[in-house]
This record gives sequence, C-alpha cells and structure tokens, in this order.
Amino acid sequence: MPWEKSFDEDEAVGKAMKVFWEKGFEAASLADLIAGTGITRGSLYNAFGGKEQLFVRTLRKYDKDQRRAMLAELEAMDDPEKAITALFEGIVAESLSDAEKKGCFLVNTASEFTTHSEEINSIVRNGLRETEAFLQRSLEVGQARQRFPNALDPAPTAKALMALIVAIRVLARGLFDEASLKTIAAQAQRLLR
Repeated sequence: MPWEKSFDEDEAVGKAMKVFWEKGFEAASLADLIAGTGITRGSLYNAFGGKEQLFVRTLRKYDKDQRRAMLAELEAMDDPEKAITALFEGIVAESLSDAEKKGCFLVNTASEFTTHSEEINSIVRNGLRETEAFLQRSLEVGQARQRFPNALDPAPTAKALMALIVAIRVLARGLFDEASLKTIAAQAQRLLR
C-alpha cells in the first residue's frame, strides 16, 4: 500500500524550522524534530528524505518568508537612507523582542558553515550576498540623489554594513545589551556620512 501523507507539509516545515532555529542543525535530533513537528519518523523520511533535506526546506522557508520579505519592504521605500535606517532599527528591535535569543536563522547557520553541505552553504551565501547587494544599491541610489557623499565607496561600505548586521545578530543572542546594540546601529548610520 502506498504511503499517504496525513499532515500539511508546509506546516511541518514551519514547525521543523522552529526546532532547527532554536537548536541548530547539529544539535537538533531526529527525536526533537519528531516531537516538534508531530509527525512520525517514517512520515518525516517519506516526505522530506531526511534531516538535511528537511533543514534545507526550513532554511529556504526562512529566507523567503523573513529575509526576502523584509528586503522587498525596504526596496519599496523611496528613500534609501530611510531604508537603511529602518533595516538597522528593525534588526535591533527584533533582536530585543526575541525573548528566546534565537537570533537570525540564516546568520546562525552561517556560524556553522564548515559543517554544512554545499547546498546549505549556497543558501546562506546567496542570502548574505543579496542583502549586501540591497545595501550597495541603496548607497548608489542615495549618492545619485546626493543624499550620501560622493567620497563614499558603495561596495566596501555595503560590506561594512553587512558585517554590522551580522554583529548585531550574533551579539544580540545574549552578549550585548540594548545600549550596545543601538550603538552598533548608530555606527552604521555614521558610515553613510
């Protein structure tokens, strides 16, 4: 008799994402995933193929639902300076409201970079590159509109801003307090001057 799926696959991916986000890929056991999703071991393997394939699905879901959605909102803003400011303020606010100190799923995965497959690493690299590209485009548009100084070099400034985003995401997991996170975000604004 063929296997029949008795659960919503997207819902299961969302639940598995919470498990991986909280524990990381390596620390999340199959038992954790079964408990977190409410599906059986056999169903997990039949639907997703295994732990790594499920992790890939969760990372893609996070990237689409969180990072890409956020960038789409920022891209829609007509003011590149306000968009960059909103990005940093949003990251700090999100980090401060994260009672579980989960951080950013994509950045967390980047910190485990050497333990992952090329497919997972590619998702992380692409996500970080797309965010950096958004920053660079914003800087270029801001320069064209004379909102940022001509002496500002968009490519390395975008890399520096990306590094500050990663710093906030990592340090907000319990190492830095609100004032320190806001100081990092303020430093990002200083780079634009």
